[in-house]
Amino acid sequence: MRKLAYAAMLLGTAAVAMPAMANDGLQKIIKDPKQWGIQTGDYANTRYSQLNQINAGNVGKMQVAWTFSTGVLRGHEGGPLIIGDVMYVHTPFPNIVYALDLNNDGKIIWKYEPKQDPNVIPVMCCDTVNRGLAYSDGMIYLHQADTTLVALDAKTGAKKWSVVNGDPKKGETNTATVLPVKDKVIVGISGGEFGVRCHVTAYDSATGKQVWRGYSMGPDSDLLVDPEKTTDLGKPIGKDSSLKTWEGDQWKIGGGCTWGWYSYDPETNLVYYGSGNPSTWNPKQRPGDNKWSMTIFARDADTGMAKWVYQMTPHDEWDFDGINEMILTDQEMNGQQRKLLTHFDRNGFGYTLDRVTGELLVAEKFDPVVNWATKVDMDKNSKTYGRPLVVSKFSTEQQGEDVNTKGICPAALGTKDQQPAAYSPKTKLFYVPTNHVCMDYEPFRVSYTAGQPYVGATLSMFPAPNSHGGMGNFIAWDNTKGKIVWSLKEPFSVWSGALATAGDVVFYGTLEGYLKAVDSKTGKELYKFKTPSGIIGNVTTYEHKGKQYIAILSGVGGWAGIGLAAGLTDPQAGLGAVGGYAALSNYTNLGGQLTVFALPN
Repeated sequence: MRKLAYAAMLLGTAAVAMPAMANDGLQKIIKDPKQWGIQTGDYANTRYSQLNQINAGNVGKMQVAWTFSTGVLRGHEGGPLIIGDVMYVHTPFPNIVYALDLNNDGKIIWKYEPKQDPNVIPVMCCDTVNRGLAYSDGMIYLHQADTTLVALDAKTGAKKWSVVNGDPKKGETNTATVLPVKDKVIVGISGGEFGVRCHVTAYDSATGKQVWRGYSMGPDSDLLVDPEKTTDLGKPIGKDSSLKTWEGDQWKIGGGCTWGWYSYDPETNLVYYGSGNPSTWNPKQRPGDNKWSMTIFARDADTGMAKWVYQMTPHDEWDFDGINEMILTDQEMNGQQRKLLTHFDRNGFGYTLDRVTGELLVAEKFDPVVNWATKVDMDKNSKTYGRPLVVSKFSTEQQGEDVNTKGICPAALGTKDQQPAAYSPKTKLFYVPTNHVCMDYEPFRVSYTAGQPYVGATLSMFPAPNSHGGMGNFIAWDNTKGKIVWSLKEPFSVWSGALATAGDVVFYGTLEGYLKAVDSKTGKELYKFKTPSGIIGNVTTYEHKGKQYIAILSGVGGWAGIGLAAGLTDPQAGLGAVGGYAALSNYTNLGGQLTVFALPN
């Protein structure tokens, strides 16, 4: 059936059904700054709010308005949704959902607690996090850790439908949110550390029926690409573009997972996202570029067909997952108004592309310590155009198996992991939480067994050199020039998602547990408050009864906090993060709490 549909698309025949109308209800909620209808703030992933009651002049007076305990003590990523007078809060595994009545002191309207097999927990790579709920047409969507996608009635919590998106016994799990687009919900999959072949899937939002699925690697029909029309840096990718870059059938266990963020442009009808690392982490075992892992995809929302792709880290040797968010802006660049896509990759380069054509416009380091590559080749006449120029000293493949390649910057968790940046149209700056961390990396030969770890490398992590022990920065970035405008040092990685507001304030959280507010123009700190646990959640804002609120989930965990979250002590556990963040236990402990702030009456 899929092959027939694929052939029809290549021949340009009419689609079986007319493209669905846009989801007007969700679009209206997204445009209303009083609500927070989607995890990323809007389809463009800007995480910007037009609310300005809390501003640079008065944010220093902000106080805690109310709190809510989630009852779960693991890493709390994502944030709450605010739809009308109801707040929807989620937790890590077991992925509890709460509906809270904002008109009645946050009273629990309903609670949904899925019954999941605890054997899912050890199959999850880097903590039991979940990046949040989605809303569309009166339903709340939850993609559980065990890959069950559930649609709940937003008013009652009653289950409307559910569908299984993967198999945890093979290592397939989920940590990501859901993207509602038109009459579909789009979801990804995790499991690159278990040799999973990953994909993005669209389901009918009313019924849960699968509409399309696009894999990250494999035959063209599985990829949903047209060899003559899908482009890479302006050129057709050609037939079997993925198969030619894998040895034998390695693509079947190739990784390329899709556990990050998704954006959508209604004008182009394209969904944008990144694919993750190839499997295994030992590059010697998978010669070739390993396409299309580590790739930005632009797919048609109705059909799943890829319009363009761009691979940031061909033949990844460092676990530089490419899943971080794609932020969509319309900006002037070199005297021309352009539809841009900005992406801060794990590999340490900040990319700016034309989101319509996939043209690469900017690729610059957003942390000066990045050393594994000298630059990205921007010469369009060069054979290596668009590729990073790798430094042999920091190439884990060139150094060889069972050799500990030392001092690679950034570490595997990247200059930035999934923690999302924000963009302010007022300043035209991006506000980026970063990791200022390096690593030693020793690959070793590993064999594949379904459902068992398929990593093949031992890592240790440490602060970047000459950083006085600091492991993080919060930066303002100019995406048209590829330049840092200002930078704030943090003792630990900034693992919280940022929020920019029309009040000229940018908010973010720290691993020690501080919510911080800084001036969007200068970076000057205006406010901080220490919540009960380390913050890896994303800052949210909304308005209720004429009052603006700031909300944040605290609960230390994630990859950086996995030692605390899972009680690990071996320095090389947590894929090297436990040793790197050992000092974190001196500043915070486990928790699971929503803290809501407002100005005093």
